[in-house]
Formats: sequence, structure tokens, C-alpha cells
Amino acid sequence: MHDLDFNHQHEAALSDAERLAIAQAIWEQETVDMLTVGIDIGSSTTHLLFARVILRREQHELSSRFVVVERRIVWRSPIMLTPFLPDGTIDAHALRHFFHDSYHDAGFAPGDVDSGAVILTGEAIKRTNARLIDEIFAAESGKFVCATAGHKLECILAAHGSGATALSAKRGGVSLHVDIGGGTTKLALLRNGEITSVAAFAVGGRLLAQDAAGEWTRIDDSARLVAQSLGIAAEPAQMADPAQRQRIAARLADLLFDQITGAPLDDLGRALQLTEPLDRSLTPDFITFSGGVSEYVYGYEANDYGDIARPLADALTKRLANLTVPVVDAGQRIRATVIGASQFTVQVSGKTLHLTTPDALPKRNIPVVHLGQPLPEELDPVVLAAAFRQRADVQDCDLSAPLALAFDWSGIPEYPRLRAMAEAILLVAGQSRQHLLAVVIEGDVGQSIGRIIERELGFAGNLVCLDGVQLKDLDFIDIGQLMDPPGVVPVVIKSLLFS
Repeated sequence: MHDLDFNHQHEAALSDAERLAIAQAIWEQETVDMLTVGIDIGSSTTHLLFARVILRREQHELSSRFVVVERRIVWRSPIMLTPFLPDGTIDAHALRHFFHDSYHDAGFAPGDVDSGAVILTGEAIKRTNARLIDEIFAAESGKFVCATAGHKLECILAAHGSGATALSAKRGGVSLHVDIGGGTTKLALLRNGEITSVAAFAVGGRLLAQDAAGEWTRIDDSARLVAQSLGIAAEPAQMADPAQRQRIAARLADLLFDQITGAPLDDLGRALQLTEPLDRSLTPDFITFSGGVSEYVYGYEANDYGDIARPLADALTKRLANLTVPVVDAGQRIRATVIGASQFTVQVSGKTLHLTTPDALPKRNIPVVHLGQPLPEELDPVVLAAAFRQRADVQDCDLSAPLALAFDWSGIPEYPRLRAMAEAILLVAGQSRQHLLAVVIEGDVGQSIGRIIERELGFAGNLVCLDGVQLKDLDFIDIGQLMDPPGVVPVVIKSLLFS
């Protein structure tokens, strides 16, 4: 915490330099200005994007929450086809050259980048070197650039990066966002700008693709299943026949349309599910699209790129003509996920955080156990600890390993309630630990609970209590180093999913 200590002077007595110094000090205390990067290594394409994200402390009394007040794209890379080697692994050498050239052309060095994410999406997640690629490029890309992959996370990032959430907030009502990539399609159901449900399934525009020699050698698992259902041999000679590819694209379009409309899925549709089905309790008032296939759906692209994206889009467009709800362009299409990765992954914990030692950070890939229920007026440490343990058991989480315990604070922050929560946390995490204990709170009581845990209850170990952070139903959290001023830490909430 850093209180501004300026001697009281009449404004007329201040020089321009002094006024500037005061304004700069206030800005540094109240504002976080971050250069972020989003890197999307997908089934079909790879690209990156730099953005400027500015967060400012909320002005209402006693708030320590920092909220985003500006997001601005500052540079976009060209879009390249994701490079794969003959053995099916991701070509790290080609990616490294692409990223190096992109940083050079943008005029940035990795040291300039404060935060961001490298996200592997779609079929790229399944490659045997996917996680290694993700972590290498995250380490090379900036100060606090995180490696992540996951279907649910991609649903969220695509909905944000496409502009669908902003459009939903503006228009109101219910909408369905559909992101059709190279290997997967992601759905997000939105109401008044809030994502209420997400789902993903293995349908995309590059499940069949040509190699450098023009042979149709890329036949992903989903394409094999579809071909099998149609009685087509899943081999390059058959895929070279345009009529057979058209049959496969038409079948994929049927599967897509069933998911969009909420029709009952057949056996093949269920086999291609990558997450639990979308919650269909709300009916969309309009539909938005993003992803590479959406460039064809909206008519921005007409060229072929050695895959089935265009015939898939053509077949889907014919089926969309039967919809009774309008299809709306949210603004961003093929770049939706990378925009989301650069602008919507990072939060900062407010100035009332508690940290035993700055050397404990940064930490990456800390599993999150969220209490998952509102707090009652009377807090019982034993009952709360049991609830945390039950949630940890469901996730098969090792409570002795690095751990983040999360909850939403509600009610008055009176000492007995804060003390009870602190005791519950230690009942779960233990009095002494080798690994970091993170406490993540939706509320402004992080410093108070942290002091009770450390100073009154005698916790021995590294502790960080973060507040003002909104957790979603994802799996892991990354916590960056202390940024001083303004005395905050960057936080990325994410998921990891590799074969």
C-alpha cells in the first residue's frame, strides 16, 4: 500500500512540473496500463495480436477493484496455416520464425509485453508436442504470458473477442454465438451480455486438408467418423474426389445445424461432443458467428485453402435459410479467439491483497477449488472446510500441492466472519505447507483474511490472498509478480487440456 503524501500547497503556487508529477503519481496508483499479446495456435491457422489494456480502480468508496476501461488492438499479424510435420506434430521451428518476425514487424520485444496468453485450440491440442509448444512459446513471449488450452475457455474467448458479448449487452435478450474453427465448433449462450452456458464439439473446416504436395492426406478423427457413417473409405484417394468431400461437408453441416437449433443429436453427433451439451433452457433471439468458416458464411471470403471450409460453409448457409431468428455479424470473425486471448484473459487483484513474500510469485497452473455456494450469515469453519473438501474430491485435487481456494464474499466483513473463514481455509490447507497457498476472493477482504491467517492463526508457508477477482468454471490460475505501483498482481484464469 502506498499513500500519496503531498504537502498542501495552494494550486497557484505549484509549478507545471509539480502538477505533472502529482498527476503522474495519482495515475500510477489508480491505473494499470498493460501491453498484452494473444497467440492462437489452432487446427487451421496461427496468428497473434498485440493489444493495449488499461484498467482503473473503481471510484466508489472503499473499492479496491480494478476494471478494464479501455481495450485497443495495436497490431495484428498475418494469418498463417498452422504448420504440422509429417508425423503430425506441430512444427516448432516454423512457429518460432513466424512469432519472431511478427514481434519484429510490430516493433516489440518480449520484454515489452506485460501479459497475455498462448492458447492451443481445436485439433492442435491433441498433438503429442502440444503442451511443450504451448509452454515454450508462453515463456518466450513476454513477462507474464500464460500457456493455456481448453474447449470451454475457447468458447468464452471467442464470444468475447468476436464482439458477441458486447453485442448481446447492447441489444439485450438472448443470443447464441457459434465459433467454427478448423477442427472444432464452440457455442456460447448469452443473455444481456453474460455467458450462461458453453459447449464444444468436433466439427470444423479443416478436418480434411491437403498437404504441401496437394494430396488430401490430413484426415482427422472426426472426418474419419463422418466418412465411416457415409460408407466412404477414409483414405487420401477417396478424399481427392470432390463429390466425396462434398458429402462429408454436407454431413458436417447437418451436425452443425442440429447443434445450433438444439435438435436431438444422433449417435454421430453425440460421439463428436467435446463437452457437456449446451443448456437449452433459453431460446436465442439472434445468432452470431466467428472462426475461419464464418468468413465464408458472411461472404467475406471466397477462395479455397486446401480444406473443406468453403463447402462446409456453403452447406451450412443453405440450412441457415430455414432459421426463424436472424443471423447477425458481431464484428470479428477469424481473429475472434486471438483477440479474446489478448484482451480478456487477464485480471488484476486489487490493492487490498495480502502477500507474505514477493518471492513467492509468479506461480503458474495452480488448480482452483471454488466453494461454489453463497456464504451464510453465520460462518461455521468446520462446515465451510467440509464444503471445500467435497469440491476438491470432485476435481480429484491434491490439497497438499499448490492450491487456490476460491469463494465469493457476501455479507458484512465483520471480524467473527472473517476469522471463521480464515480458520476454514487452514482446516483445508493445513497449518504448514511446502507449496504456495492462494486464496482468491470475489470481494474486498483479501488483506484482512490474509493477516488473520498469517498473524493470528500462525500459518507457516507462502500465502497470497487475492481479491477483486472473478472466477469462472475453469481449472487453473496463474499469478504474476507484484506490479508496484500501483500494488497489484496480474491474474489469469484459464484451463489446460492436452492429450
